[in-house]
Amino acid sequence: MKAKGLQARYPVVLVPGIVSTGLESWSTSPEYRHYFRKRLWGTTTMIRAVVTERDRWIAALMLDPETGLDPPGVKVRPAQGLDAASTFIPGYWIWSKVIENLACINYDTNNLELAAYDWRLSYYNMEVRDGYFSRLKSTVESFRKREGRKVVLVGHSMGSTIILPLGSLKWVEAPGFGDGGPDWVENHIEAFINVAGPLLGVPKAMTAFLSGEMKDTVEVNPAGSYVLEKFFSRKDRARLFRSWAGSASMFIKGGDAIWGNDTHAPDDLDNTNHTHGHFFSFRPQSQVQPSSIPPGHVVSAARPQQSMNETSADRRHGKKHARASHTMPSFSLFEPLIPASDTGSDVGNLTVEEASNWLLEHTPNSFQKMLFTNYSYGIELDEEQLIKNNGDFRKWTNPLEVQLPRAPSMKIYCLYGHGKDTERSYWYARGEYEHDEAFSDAMAPVCLNTTECDLEGMTPRAPLDMPLSRQNWIDSLVTRETDTPRVKNGVKIGEGDGTVPSLSLGAMCVEGWKRRRWNPAGINVTTYEMPHRPESLDIRGGATTSDHIDILGSQALNEIILKVAAGQAHDVEDHFVSVSTMTHGRYDSATYK
Repeated sequence: MKAKGLQARYPVVLVPGIVSTGLESWSTSPEYRHYFRKRLWGTTTMIRAVVTERDRWIAALMLDPETGLDPPGVKVRPAQGLDAASTFIPGYWIWSKVIENLACINYDTNNLELAAYDWRLSYYNMEVRDGYFSRLKSTVESFRKREGRKVVLVGHSMGSTIILPLGSLKWVEAPGFGDGGPDWVENHIEAFINVAGPLLGVPKAMTAFLSGEMKDTVEVNPAGSYVLEKFFSRKDRARLFRSWAGSASMFIKGGDAIWGNDTHAPDDLDNTNHTHGHFFSFRPQSQVQPSSIPPGHVVSAARPQQSMNETSADRRHGKKHARASHTMPSFSLFEPLIPASDTGSDVGNLTVEEASNWLLEHTPNSFQKMLFTNYSYGIELDEEQLIKNNGDFRKWTNPLEVQLPRAPSMKIYCLYGHGKDTERSYWYARGEYEHDEAFSDAMAPVCLNTTECDLEGMTPRAPLDMPLSRQNWIDSLVTRETDTPRVKNGVKIGEGDGTVPSLSLGAMCVEGWKRRRWNPAGINVTTYEMPHRPESLDIRGGATTSDHIDILGSQALNEIILKVAAGQAHDVEDHFVSVSTMTHGRYDSATYK
């Protein structure tokens, strides 16, 4: 690219994704002193700690469930500098190839910064504890003053949701927060490169919070599954995930209007015989064999799923009446759950809205409080309310509830992969009630703590020492290779980059931000999808991969980043390869018009 005349022009700030930034121990207590300034997340130190001191490692990385900050006696902080997310462990690169390619056109530490952060924290607590957004604002302003040019921001995965339109730029502008004023973005930001940003959430986050599982864990062979369960059980994983408030930014956004309903989903193929709109599906209890039940679980009854003989094309053409997603739902995670009940006999297929509420019925009070006080997952169509939302930090993590900055000269580039099997929806199984040290779920809960019961958004819990927590797990015995969508080990496969579905990667870029409602300044948004064509002899896929992580080594991606940074991106145009974006008219017209 240097031979083509590209040279560094705009300063560049890189914002890594979730779990990319290394986390190091700053604890000085005796039990953690031998880890001082060593990474508990990333590097071989992490592996050694997990193997030899598992419980201590979990305790160090788990945040206080009430405050969302460090627990007493523990201090873990993000590593800093370009090395903070260059590699995860020796030999496993993350940002190193992007950094090296930028160096080839004359970037160095004088015009290139990696803004590392503690991805476990809620966005609000990133500023409260670490002053993250204040430091990021200062970095951009320093570059702008010294270089005399605006800055290019590059975010990957969760890093994209931190940049725009969500955390940092909204925080910078907002009165009482960054106090930068409505012109700050226009005066300081040249472009935002969104690499594989899960703007509307990630399905695997839902299952991680509910049962500590995802596609990667259920595909482990039986022997490996047994070892994993004994060494790091579902319960342990779920508790750890729930304590990381930052990961809750990956919770699915937009409800049934975006992700589909009982009749169809926008990313269903025409020959679909079981819509992705059924986010959680359950087999009849009579079909659940004992061999499908994980160790320590007991199965209970479930209502048979609805007919699977219709195709999504039938449903879209009115052969079955659609439910209310053709009108905007009053989506709230904290509304009482009506279609699904915890009585054991009448749980059937659940849409995203129903599944979200059902998930919350099976998680601790502290998790519910954390979600309600930090995030919002709905959709807003009223432009006056969208303007008001610019002052509500809970809305900033949801592009469906806030507007892009009024920065007409800024450019947005959405770059992501397509063509790798991606988990989109699930088959679930459920068991009996059990003891759980974290919370109690009751069929008819009674609350004696009036302060807690009166908190908006809370689901009351029974203050009883009884086995009232419900067992749930991905039904890994459901495999239907000939179905559409294909089902493997209880996971319904959709389009995406192996981690994030195309719907979350592209819906806002292709449709939402083309509307003045969410993009009042008319910021130019370019979407470039990259097909996943990994090289067979390269374990990371080589120059033609578009896997969610490995895309950072993709030739096409690196070329676009260099062009934008060098001010030579005039030839970067929209490029679509996925069905869901090429046929984006399937998206609910009530949502986008």
